[in-house]
Amino acid sequence: MLELIINKNKDIENIILIQNGKIIESYESSEEDKRKRLEGNIYISEVGDIIDGMQAAFVNFGGEKKGFIHLKDSIPQVDSTKEEIDTSIDIKKVLKPKQKLLIQIKKDSDDKKGARVSTHISLPGKFLVLMPNTTFITISQKVENEAKKTELINFIKENLPKGFGAVIRTSSEKASKEEIKKDIDNLLNTWKQIEEKFKKDQNKLGLIWESENIVEKIITDLSVKKLENIITNNKEEFNKLKPICEKENIKITLEEKQNLLEKYDLISQIEKLENRKIWLNCGGFITIDKTEALTAIDVNTGKFTGKKDLESTIFKVNKEATIEIAKQLRLRDIGGIIIIDYIDMKNKENKQKIEELLRETLKEDRAKTQVEGFTKLNLMELTRKHICSHLNA
Repeated sequence: MLELIINKNKDIENIILIQNGKIIESYESSEEDKRKRLEGNIYISEVGDIIDGMQAAFVNFGGEKKGFIHLKDSIPQVDSTKEEIDTSIDIKKVLKPKQKLLIQIKKDSDDKKGARVSTHISLPGKFLVLMPNTTFITISQKVENEAKKTELINFIKENLPKGFGAVIRTSSEKASKEEIKKDIDNLLNTWKQIEEKFKKDQNKLGLIWESENIVEKIITDLSVKKLENIITNNKEEFNKLKPICEKENIKITLEEKQNLLEKYDLISQIEKLENRKIWLNCGGFITIDKTEALTAIDVNTGKFTGKKDLESTIFKVNKEATIEIAKQLRLRDIGGIIIIDYIDMKNKENKQKIEELLRETLKEDRAKTQVEGFTKLNLMELTRKHICSHLNA
């Protein structure tokens, strides 16, 4: 049973997704965090200084800091899996000072840098992500059935107007054509409204479309996976979410003046998310260390000695560690480059099994993940995109 707990305590809000009483995703934010979160928002902006040596420019969109746009984000979007971007293009031929741009925030600002912005707009829906002014259509790697892939791609092509591309989401695999068509129509209507605002208000810099917040994103992503219940102690949140829940047939309950973390015995589970060391059932353990550049995860045999040969012992620990690592990445919303130092396996078949298990367990993650495989140094490389990047900057 999937449930969402939204607990407001003074200025802090805990957003916790639980499955059968166990936390599978956890986010904590303050009112200041919410104000800082700009990722996904669409703005009318104006080009400022152009930096030749970096093939980039600053853009003013009305935020506290100016945004930063690279050449690749200011020229027509291409399918990067099939085409290389021509980096010999002079950015001064693409962007001019004072030029008005419709931009989307791709990465929030932090203490050191302004927000990274792009003219490549993407509008997320329940079954696809609409991309105006593109020509390519791709599908989630988590959809593995080749016949279904072809069917979905052809259906989207038939129902998208010329000049639109899309990323087909995993959720579309079990959706009806009527549901997908309705999603397409809703997204096209949203884009039409954005275009009209841009044409009408080009001289007014600022926000013209606000992306979903973390709660709305969870509802959109998981309504097709049977999110059954939402419980909150925040009346304002309850009133805001009630119409959405009625539309998606999700039960929502208001429990005012209650500490939901205590009531549903979640405090101890949340505290464990701060632990560097996580013990495995077999007696082994993993350690998680975040640095500015990447997250390093180390696998250790710990107390486990096994009952067979050394290779079998190592494989059992690595197997159990893989399942726990996938769980922890989602729980802690770890993003960026991730390096896993498994216990060395001599058996190539066992290494292949571990890589396949990692790919399989990561399918449950709502975030985009990319498993690169083992390096020559026997380190597993992968990347993961934050669900809520402003909380992890």
